[in-house]
Amino acid sequence: MAMPAGVRKLALTAHVVSSVGWLGSVAAFLVLALVGLNGEDPQRVRGACLAMEMTGWYVIVPLAFAALLTGLIQSLGTTWGLFRHYWVLAKLILTALATFLLLLHMRVADQVADAAARTDLSGSDLSGMRVQLVVDAAAAVVVLLATTALSIYKPRGITPYGWRVQQAHRTDRPGSRAGLDTEAQAHT
Repeated sequence: MAMPAGVRKLALTAHVVSSVGWLGSVAAFLVLALVGLNGEDPQRVRGACLAMEMTGWYVIVPLAFAALLTGLIQSLGTTWGLFRHYWVLAKLILTALATFLLLLHMRVADQVADAAARTDLSGSDLSGMRVQLVVDAAAAVVVLLATTALSIYKPRGITPYGWRVQQAHRTDRPGSRAGLDTEAQAHT
């Protein structure tokens, strides 16, 4: 079902804003994770670790779900469809996977923030978890850049389902060969 132009533009705006916001907030999280890993001032490290948790739960997680939801709305309400084109399907899979992994990632951010709230973290305290926060955030930036590139370049390639839908639309049009055969049979 195609959305009216005004609704489609509103949905597209919401999708772009939430997706770009997600990318930007993950980039900010990456900076905080780097400060939390490499900072020499214990108060700065503590502040970065606490800010990561709040940024994750109050900014990144809502934006991830908003991007996923608005992307679904966009695909279902436009001619692109959800399962017709490989690039849309790839974006859906990447976005759903990134959202799921984000929720797992937030458990690590919670543990680091809880430790930072109780005590000053030294260079070796929870170093594995702090490195994981950096690596996960960097990987998320790469994935979100990939989904952005897919949206811009829209690589060609139609799924088997999309091909069947396309063929069905062609045969349903007046004047198409299949449509003419049906009309001819009706008049005989």
